[in-house]
Amino acid sequence: QVQLVESGGGLVQAGGSLRLSCVGTGTVFSDKVMGWYRQAPGKERELVASIHTNGITLRSYAPSVKGRFTISRDDRKNTLYLQMMSLEPEDTAMYYCAQGFTRRASDGFGSWGQGTQVTVSS
Repeated sequence: QVQLVESGGGLVQAGGSLRLSCVGTGTVFSDKVMGWYRQAPGKERELVASIHTNGITLRSYAPSVKGRFTISRDDRKNTLYLQMMSLEPEDTAMYYCAQGFTRRASDGFGSWGQGTQVTVSS
């Protein structure tokens, strides 16, 4: 059974940084696309960043976070990271780690963590 456990969320001032982590058991992160989603109250869930390896490692970011967030993966530890810098109040949301059904994000994500809250104060 796949289990994804996020950590690293918290309260930070605007302009600050946080690093989220997601540890997985029962699966191998490098086999499928991995992603970070977020959902703020009253808003739809948004794919913030994704990473997959098919010969080479490719990363994709939502326009709202490009240049500020970096997704990475440690295959030895089966851990996914999201380094978030220059945080803005608009980044406030629950952040979820997710694993895709395949190596392509367009095929959807089927395994989810419980989420970690990120709150950015102005």
